[in-house]
Amino acid sequence: MKNVATFSIVAYDPQRKEWGVAVQSKFLAVGAVVPWAQAGAGAVATQSYANLAYGPGGLERMASGQTAEASLAALVRDDPGKDTRQVGLVDRQGRAAAFTGSGCLAWAGHQVGEGYACQGNILVPGTVAAMAQAFEQARDGAGELADWLVATLDAGQAAGGDRRGRQAAAVLVVRQGGGYGGNNDRYLDLRVDDHPEPIQKLHELLELHHLFFGATDPEKLIPLAGLAAELQELLRRSGSYQGAVTGALDAATRQALRDLVSIENLEQRWNGEGDTIDLEVVEFLRRKYPAGG
Repeated sequence: MKNVATFSIVAYDPQRKEWGVAVQSKFLAVGAVVPWAQAGAGAVATQSYANLAYGPGGLERMASGQTAEASLAALVRDDPGKDTRQVGLVDRQGRAAAFTGSGCLAWAGHQVGEGYACQGNILVPGTVAAMAQAFEQARDGAGELADWLVATLDAGQAAGGDRRGRQAAAVLVVRQGGGYGGNNDRYLDLRVDDHPEPIQKLHELLELHHLFFGATDPEKLIPLAGLAAELQELLRRSGSYQGAVTGALDAATRQALRDLVSIENLEQRWNGEGDTIDLEVVEFLRRKYPAGG
């Protein structure tokens, strides 16, 4: 079994009721191994000769009401390879726990705080402490859990990170009904499987997620009527509309706009109804289909 040497964080945001995991490693597709989360249960990061049973096993125990600490004790107790394991958990109430086996490769360790746990192995010393400090600072500022988690990875990398280098990174955040369509909890599941700057690439993917799936700011809703002529010209450039530029938001124009918004995967920001549209949608379309382009 290959050692999943990495640094990661598990955390809970009580305001949005989100649970999440972020991870970086010199390990191909680390996001397919380390992070596990379930709304109403908690989050788990399993690494260092990772026992993948820790993921579903820990979530099942926490979903039944066990604390992170009790779930961790049970997982480790029943594992004959526990000395080589490392794991962090945060339960449904935000209580965190972590374990670093005596056989993990140096430097290895963890730090547990209120609502989070940071852990890592084969690291430059100081990485985990820098992560914990960064998370505590980030959650007092702007953004949401996913932003705080990726900022924590930044701090870990800046402090030295995985001493073998970097290859992959991932961030997973769950929230009840938070997934696409609202019938699942997978609010955000972004992975960079093989890249020379995986955390930077993860930042880029996170910004795209905010664009495509972020909540609309009511202050950024603008009237469609005053945009009709511009939108007709834009729609003609995109090939979505062949009608005349009349400046009237007729049924054909609205349908063409609805189709283009769906093609660009922006339907979460505008469903084709109402007299206003999200400015983020309009600005995206202006960049994608510029006048004179």
